[in-house]
Amino acid sequence: QAQLKESGGGLVQAGDSMRISCAGSGSDFREHGMGWFRQAPGKEREFIAHISARGGTYTIADSVRSRATISKDNTKSTLYLQLNSLEPEDTAVYYCAVRRNFRYNYDNEGAYDNWGQGIQVTVSS
Repeated sequence: QAQLKESGGGLVQAGDSMRISCAGSGSDFREHGMGWFRQAPGKEREFIAHISARGGTYTIADSVRSRATISKDNTKSTLYLQLNSLEPEDTAVYYCAVRRNFRYNYDNEGAYDNWGQGIQVTVSS
């Protein structure tokens, strides 16, 4: 399995936008759907978004539907998450992952078996 590495996080102001990236390699990106999750302090990991292998279909969680965009560039083996109008409640560690297990729905952690190390996003008010 190719390693996944998130980038682009950090400290941002409420109301700003951010784009975080997830870089990988090879067949993982071309052949599999991918997802974004996040985990806030003291909370369980939460589904954010999923995108199909070719990027033609995507789903965004209700909690961020109006503010989030997921995209992927298979030529660059990179997955993106754009989140606008950031709120302090968006503070979390954000993870990308590859979906291979279709016994679970795309919004279930069990559907994913290759995870990035995560990247911290802190939104200050």
